[in-house]
Amino acid sequence: MKSANNSILHFKESIFATMTKMAQKNSAINLSQGFPDFDGPSWIMSLVTQAMAHGHNQYAPTHGVPELRQTIAHNYKKFYALDFDPLDEITITNGATEAIFCTITALVNPGDEVIVLEPFYDSYVAALNLAQANIIPVTLYRDAFCFRIEELTHAFSEKTKLIILNNPHNPTGKMFTREELEVIIALAEKYDAYILSDEVYEFLTFDGARHIPTATLGKAIDRTITISSAGKTFGVTGWKIGWTIARGPISHHIRMVHQFNTFSVCTPMQWAVNQALQKLDDYLPEFRQLYQEKRDFFCRGLKEANYNPIIPQGTYFTVAPIGHLTQLHDVGHCMELIERKKVAAIPPSVFYLKSKEGQEYIRFCFAKKSETLEKALHNLKSRI
Repeated sequence: MKSANNSILHFKESIFATMTKMAQKNSAINLSQGFPDFDGPSWIMSLVTQAMAHGHNQYAPTHGVPELRQTIAHNYKKFYALDFDPLDEITITNGATEAIFCTITALVNPGDEVIVLEPFYDSYVAALNLAQANIIPVTLYRDAFCFRIEELTHAFSEKTKLIILNNPHNPTGKMFTREELEVIIALAEKYDAYILSDEVYEFLTFDGARHIPTATLGKAIDRTITISSAGKTFGVTGWKIGWTIARGPISHHIRMVHQFNTFSVCTPMQWAVNQALQKLDDYLPEFRQLYQEKRDFFCRGLKEANYNPIIPQGTYFTVAPIGHLTQLHDVGHCMELIERKKVAAIPPSVFYLKSKEGQEYIRFCFAKKSETLEKALHNLKSRI
């Protein structure tokens, strides 16, 4: 048989699938993969049933249910004072991952340079490899996970097509400051590069912190593709309702890919998300309180287990250095945790292309039931 696409020949199974399989094989508590082990609010489930009962079961328009796009546009105006045309500038996708893939496919040519901030969400690099991009990594250094301005500046060139930003940041829980964002934007403007701003954790922030969308700063709106989704906000990651927001000409390019990828996204889920997004004022305070309590409880327990977690500003992940606990690197320590303490975490070194810092810590997901977190902490504290 003739070979497959050369770009995928070196693809490996994602670390999330690998760790989940190992957790299942060893009957370990899975704190590796980033999704809740409990349902979102019951009221949002009933909205799907209502949508199906009202006949919303056929193909949605390829760009998304118009009412949902209108609600998203309204929320960006309300929360961030950003004006977008729901007709031409908002596209509903099969989760944020499809939005990322469509954006990269639409904008990046073979050989284009794309800057990624490491550690990164692994689908960025997979999509870039398929696009045959030249990936330029820039490291976010522990423990504050900040980039060095001189390194970022050196990474940009006339060949830079795109920089990918994830804020709030997975896997570290970092939230980028206004000053950091302004540095990124200034360099993107200097070299006429696009900015892909992955903001799926925009509402999952702690200690009163508020997310700063990249598109709100200066003239960044003209070159920024903002990506978000309903999965993280409402605890329904399996619904896969995401979106891209960008100025009309950029959105057009993304839509040309989307129409031949998934074509359209699950119709009743779109109608349910439309109504859910209209309830954010009432929902978000309880949502943030729930996850802040989980963060505080889990990080306190990690300290008692002799870990020293870096307290996240956002997302539902926390990372913890391991150098004082073991001479193993992150992968070895994660394997040992699964086998000996029956707890699965993620080794972050897979999210780096250049730096070795990922070998020095591990990532836990605390979007779990209280009893799940309690059992995991019990195991981590044990002397087994």
